[in-house]
Amino acid sequence: MNDEILFLDDNVADANPSHFRYWKVLIVDDDDEIHAITKLVLSDYTFEDRKLKFYDAYSGKEAIDILNKDDDIALVLLDVVMETEDAGLITVMKIRNELTNRRVRIILRTGQPGQAPEMDVIRNYDINDYKEKTELTSQKLLTTVTAALRSYRDIKIIEQNKLGLEQIIKASSQLNETGRLREFVSGVLRQMVSILNLEGHSLYIQASTLALGESNGKFRILAGSGKYENMPSENFMEQLSEELKYRINTSFKEKKSAFYDDCFVGYFTSSNNVKYILYLGGSSKFTDLDKELIKIFSQNVALAFEKMSLSKDLMMAQKELIYILGETVESRSQETSNHVRRVANYSFLMAMLIGLKEDDAEIIKNASPLHDLGKIAISDSILKKKGPLTPEEMAIMKSHTVIGHEILRKSSGEVMRVAAQIAYEHHEKWNGKGYPQGISSDKISIAGRIVCVCDVFDALSTKRSYKKEWSISDVTEYMKKESGVTFDPYLVTVLIKNLDQFLVLKDKFR
Repeated sequence: MNDEILFLDDNVADANPSHFRYWKVLIVDDDDEIHAITKLVLSDYTFEDRKLKFYDAYSGKEAIDILNKDDDIALVLLDVVMETEDAGLITVMKIRNELTNRRVRIILRTGQPGQAPEMDVIRNYDINDYKEKTELTSQKLLTTVTAALRSYRDIKIIEQNKLGLEQIIKASSQLNETGRLREFVSGVLRQMVSILNLEGHSLYIQASTLALGESNGKFRILAGSGKYENMPSENFMEQLSEELKYRINTSFKEKKSAFYDDCFVGYFTSSNNVKYILYLGGSSKFTDLDKELIKIFSQNVALAFEKMSLSKDLMMAQKELIYILGETVESRSQETSNHVRRVANYSFLMAMLIGLKEDDAEIIKNASPLHDLGKIAISDSILKKKGPLTPEEMAIMKSHTVIGHEILRKSSGEVMRVAAQIAYEHHEKWNGKGYPQGISSDKISIAGRIVCVCDVFDALSTKRSYKKEWSISDVTEYMKKESGVTFDPYLVTVLIKNLDQFLVLKDKFR
């Protein structure tokens, strides 16, 4: 099994300066002097090593426009009386209800406290503080801003934890589906960043060699965020700093973990001898508790990943077995060996083009290779007959739909359930004159209709033992002619409109 390497980088400022270098503060007041004084008092202010970045608005409308464009503003210092006597209060309502922004902290400031009594405002409006401008001395303003930013920071941490947990739960419930492993790893990394209050990028890498730095090593990125989110898996090591590569290789060679001034590099092995490297950066303040938490968390992630990898390997083996079985059936009737792979990929493409969920499209793709499974019970004398079949022989041939359905329907698995449906329905016709049930239009399942179109498209556009390959123009003309007769007319329209994409798959699996 391949070795696994996990990273969380500390090069924060380059990735998203608007989020990491400063706290955003929006000053909303129709008095220029208030803007100037506020900035002067807070000009040297820092909270958790971040300075403030100021935005100016002189009316409630301007404030809403700014907040609508930037949802990462931490604090709004909001005047009550501006273009109208209650402009500030209306702005609060719009922020919370129209923009649905519950995260930003709002401090109301007023020079006319009688216009909006404090208790009424605090009770009726979702604000975080209410101050008269005359009482906001320099020290009190600093204290008020600090409390608001601390609250905003905590809300962000909670949100990150929530997102991470949602991602983990979603991935964990569907581990066998394509791409869920990536989602799981992204989720646990998000959790780690939130728990430790780190600021950095995360990168999880899978290596096929023991030495990460070897020139002939092959690497695959499973998940990342920040600047690593879309990083290509090939030659990605060249984009890492020399110091980072050195620390990774040192940990790998010495098979041990190490805490540095600004990062942690952990080395772990699983019960089946899979190697893991965890790199955590973005903080120079790891406490003893942080260190223990990192070690425990890393070991548990390694164990979870090991189980998920085994599950994924099993699923891949099942998929390959389905293809082999489908191809074996096709080879008995002297069809091309890649027919089932083409039909599977055509079916996935068609399902995505008509707007099915990716999970549902994947199920149809995995089920479609078994559409002719029932032919396994048809004798060679009929299956390989060169001439036309007699009515009796044709009846036996048609029975493969029922036989395939009977074999597959005994399974409780989702893929096999859909495979049974496809086997039963892929020879039904849109006009109701197909077999074995004679059902029509949308009474035929969408999976059955998709495979019907894709199966015939492939049969006509490839060479068979009993026919030459048709030209694509002849194939499309036939599909148009049978639209609304044999085929779902909408699926035929989608096929022809996106023909280039289907032909790419045809060439790939020729």
